[in-house]
Amino acid sequence: MHPSAVQNASYMGPHGEPPLSRTGFLILAIIMAIFTVPAIILNATVIIVSLLHKQLRQPLNFALVNMAVADLGTAMTGGVLSVVNNAQGYFSLGRTGCVMEGFAVSFFGITSLCTVALIAVERMFVVCKPLGQITFQKKHALGGIALSWLWSLTWNTPPLFGWGRYELEGVGTSCAPDWHNQDPHNVSYILAYFAVCFAVPFFLILASYSKLMWTLHKVSKMACLEGGAVAKGEAKVASMVVLMVLSFLISWLPYAGLAMLVVYNPDVEIHPLVATVPVYLAKSSTAYNPIIYIYLNKQFRKYAVPFLLCGTEPSEDDETSEMTTVESNKVSPS
Repeated sequence: MHPSAVQNASYMGPHGEPPLSRTGFLILAIIMAIFTVPAIILNATVIIVSLLHKQLRQPLNFALVNMAVADLGTAMTGGVLSVVNNAQGYFSLGRTGCVMEGFAVSFFGITSLCTVALIAVERMFVVCKPLGQITFQKKHALGGIALSWLWSLTWNTPPLFGWGRYELEGVGTSCAPDWHNQDPHNVSYILAYFAVCFAVPFFLILASYSKLMWTLHKVSKMACLEGGAVAKGEAKVASMVVLMVLSFLISWLPYAGLAMLVVYNPDVEIHPLVATVPVYLAKSSTAYNPIIYIYLNKQFRKYAVPFLLCGTEPSEDDETSEMTTVESNKVSPS
């Protein structure tokens, strides 16, 4: 056995066999590469075009760029390492490497997740104006971004100092917070982690988008423009909201659900491959997040697509995004 594979001992079968065949590990490496390569390209493109074009450097777009930075970090750490380790068939970085990878992937991943919630809250405030005619400014956007990184750092640092820990997960080729250890000290961390890093963002997303959709529906009815600009804008935003919520659930609900199942039922037997699927679903969000949140946005699409295709740069006159268009068409329901 390779010395670096000793750490995978707990992932061996009853007769000392690995959890997957060599072919199985290679298939996982290919699947992860299919998500990781586009994730790196798409998120890097978002960051680059935002630096190149001042039209994209608006407060309402800051969170989108922040999500691209966090998703790029996840892809460069968790994605790339998953490809390499699965190609080798074992985790090759030792205990220290496991802790570093677990922290990095969790840090970037939860920052991205918090940014999804931040985007929902921002859109709700811009369209619904719950605090009156307060303008959404640069300081608000930067404050929200700083909070997303600080929130993630606060809840991913404790395992480095003894509250919780990072451990191998799934088929033993990547690391994450240890969902399996039943020590009360570890369980308390996992429960707190689930509450503040999954339940809170999920609640904010549902509450914000529900308020946004209700406001747009009222505006559409009061403006008597059914079939017109407001109704079409409402339908378009509704479809985007459904897509965003579904992507969130597909990415994170299986992962959080499996973790809670293990915490509440420690004796449940889960095949390592089954435990790996939610991990990959969560990491796959780095590839389709930029498509759903950014490339469906006219502003970013106008600059990002030509950049990706090495085509002609668009003219300097800017198009408004779907959310901005909806807001400009909105008639106050008051």
